Amino acid sequence: LLRRIKSFDDATGRRLQKKKTRTLQRGTKTKNDPSLISTPPFPFPFPVPVPNSPHNKMQAPVIVMNTNMERETGRKAQLSNIMAAKTIADIIRTCLGPRSMLKMLLDPMGGILLTNDGNAILREVEVAHPAAKSMIELSRTQDEEVGDGTTSVIVLAGEVLAQALPYLERNIHPIVIISAFKKALDDAVKIVDDISIPVDVNNQEEMLQLIKSALGTKFVARWSDLMCKLALDAVRTVATEEGDRREVDIKRYARVEKIPGGEIEESRVLDGIMLNKDVTHPKMRRRIEQPRIVLLDCPLEYKKGESQTNIEITKETDWNRILQIEEEQIKLMCEQIIAVKPDLVFTEKGVSDLAQHYFMKANITAIRRVRKTDNNRIARATGATIVNRVEDLKESDVGTRCGLFKIEKIGDEYFTYLSDCKDPKACTIILRGPSKDIINEVERNLQDAMCVARNVFFNPRLAPGGGATEMAVSVGLDERAKLLEGVEQWPYKAVAEAMEVIPRTLVQNCGGNAIKVLTQLRAKHANGEHSWGIDGHAGTIVDMKDYGIWEPNAVKVQTIKTAIESACLLLRVDDIVSGVSRKKDTGGQQAPAEGEGPDNEVCLSLGSDRRIYFLFVVRTLSPNVKTCDWKEVVLKWEIELDCDMEQNEVI
Repeated sequence: LLRRIKSFDDATGRRLQKKKTRTLQRGTKTKNDPSLISTPPFPFPFPVPVPNSPHNKMQAPVIVMNTNMERETGRKAQLSNIMAAKTIADIIRTCLGPRSMLKMLLDPMGGILLTNDGNAILREVEVAHPAAKSMIELSRTQDEEVGDGTTSVIVLAGEVLAQALPYLERNIHPIVIISAFKKALDDAVKIVDDISIPVDVNNQEEMLQLIKSALGTKFVARWSDLMCKLALDAVRTVATEEGDRREVDIKRYARVEKIPGGEIEESRVLDGIMLNKDVTHPKMRRRIEQPRIVLLDCPLEYKKGESQTNIEITKETDWNRILQIEEEQIKLMCEQIIAVKPDLVFTEKGVSDLAQHYFMKANITAIRRVRKTDNNRIARATGATIVNRVEDLKESDVGTRCGLFKIEKIGDEYFTYLSDCKDPKACTIILRGPSKDIINEVERNLQDAMCVARNVFFNPRLAPGGGATEMAVSVGLDERAKLLEGVEQWPYKAVAEAMEVIPRTLVQNCGGNAIKVLTQLRAKHANGEHSWGIDGHAGTIVDMKDYGIWEPNAVKVQTIKTAIESACLLLRVDDIVSGVSRKKDTGGQQAPAEGEGPDNEVCLSLGSDRRIYFLFVVRTLSPNVKTCDWKEVVLKWEIELDCDMEQNEVI
């Protein structure tokens, strides 16, 4: 019986073994049983894993980065950067040239911005991609460096990156592309210098024509003659020379005062300073010829203790003596000022009622709470010295170069004029216009015009405008690319193709046939006629020498350098790591404990109308405790400042 059972088991085992072998050969899943994959009748060419073996457990994945981080690497990161740059370039591509379109932007405080200035547009655009933020920074840098070409630099940088895309897809290493781009940049700067011509900065007609060509693409092109004269007069007023050193500080000493009302033709450059201030006492003089001016940086009030002071008084006469000391101190300060016989006193701080009384008796006009920037301009225009302590005031600190002081009322506000100054070296540009939006746009255009004039003062060389310089660089680089060998030839040629984006965009923005016009322009430049460019009004090719469109050499060189160097910078990026805040899923969650909810938010913003806006966002919990439901209550206040602040000052 045992022998029969053993033979039956052997036969059954052989049948089972054959079945298991066929199952393994078909690749079907087997049960997690070690007996199912016992030693096969033939050797496997690979090791067979044994389930549940202690040597066969898979290692858990190692998490290095935080789970709420996003990461793009390699080609994906480069393509992402290029697409972001092209998107930013496409936003302002239509803002290039005299036929450019305007952009209407609504700022967070509800104000409207209507402009075609590249920097002003991108300043208001909020973007999330780091490459897009880098492109917007380019425009700001261009505006600070040369003041013009803010749109061109973005369009050109976006096109250079777009031309690099095919070579990345062909697996050409980014470092090879960057090396070719840098060679092209050096050659492009040489070509721009070769086609530039010198200019005489003392020639009024040439300078006006140069500034006029810069304003041709702006909103104020209708009043270009007036704006050119304003810009040139302002720059020449603030320009100073000390030996070989020349200084033109527009930002600090050329103040633009915007007064809504009247016509744009009423705008003018004042050979002195104008302030939005009135006298402190109604009986003080409002018109003084040849005034003697004292500038102070200290209050004409009783000096209070910096920390909390307690005084114990035992007699009533002591209290009267304290009040008397305050009056004596103010009287002493006023007598020290009156001793130098001034007609006008400006102070950056306050003037007490008692000090106003003493000044009125001495026939002295006092103006208080003058901005520090305005005080510096008054000092430069009148020859006065700003004094920090009344005790240090001397006769030599009094300014005597002002010809006329007067106060006029324009609309509902009073304005102080210090005019007819001798060699002022500081000026005020008075802008009039029908509305605040128009005056703001005129101011932006005027700043560009003044920057163009300043650049020519420092570097008196001009390059042809209308896309002629870019096409000359394109044709020159295309010829030099034929002399290169190896892979670098292709990216080098890509820069030449990218340079054509400026003339092509000029033709497209005025509705011309880009292919036909660019072919004609390319033929002109191939024959060595590098002054031919695009007529931005008609979309045809013209000779810029006859047409009179020139741009500062510094603007062209800075545009090409900034665009290509920024493209090289973005091409070197192969990894983008960004922290992503976790989305708050409020549904079904427990309400946070007391003190764990988000804090109330306070936002401060300085508006263009010289008001600080406080925006409070107050969050409250709903009565339902089980779910977290935040309700926002928005409260808004406007606070008018007594001491007006500059628009560019940061709070």
